[in-house]
Amino acid sequence: MILLIDAGNTRIKWRLHGTPTPVEGACEHDQLEALDAVLAETPGIRRMIGANVAGPGVGGQIGTLAAQRGMTPEWITPDAERCGVRNLYRQPAQLGADRWAALIGARSQHPHACLVVMAGTATTIDLLDAAGDFLGGLILPGVALMQRALASNTAQLPLASGQFSPTPRSTADAILSGCLQAQAGAVERMFRQIESSAGACCLLGGGAADAFASLLSLPVQRVDNLVLDGLARIAQDS
Repeated sequence: MILLIDAGNTRIKWRLHGTPTPVEGACEHDQLEALDAVLAETPGIRRMIGANVAGPGVGGQIGTLAAQRGMTPEWITPDAERCGVRNLYRQPAQLGADRWAALIGARSQHPHACLVVMAGTATTIDLLDAAGDFLGGLILPGVALMQRALASNTAQLPLASGQFSPTPRSTADAILSGCLQAQAGAVERMFRQIESSAGACCLLGGGAADAFASLLSLPVQRVDNLVLDGLARIAQDS
């Protein structure tokens, strides 16, 4: 049995791989006792494979939990090619481990061109062509981060709850609508590069995905935990 770990900017997600029914969970960075409980209650775990963008502090804490049970986490690093995906970054190792795993997860689910969008603390928008080549992608602030940036760096734009409107008529609505339109617009502009490819679609995941999914005028498939899907594929390959 393998414990797959997606250590993200805000939360840590995990999945037990090799069980008849997948078992998944998540916790905040300061709630690692939940992950420790998984290790304690599942003696059949033999490996830990993960993608860590939470930083060395969180990675070290997970490593300590693993060491108590005689394991060392295998943190993936992006390489030039793996599991049918070719990394065309100028320096492949600089690609985020979570983006790399998500691309591999996307390729295992959708054998055509796709736009891989993960909407969380940050939003990443990555192009994968029909041949499995990662062509490049965008990183932009997520919806909540955009809202906080406006509240923190302007004198009269508050951090307030608004409602989406195509023609906002209040400041709170204007802020939220602007942030959502920015996300949707970036996704749609990137999708234009592959829209003529047969079977092309947008694979959309992440905690903020539902906030702007309905604004997209393109084929969309909602997905959850593409990073864990990619890690599962990497585990099989290794």
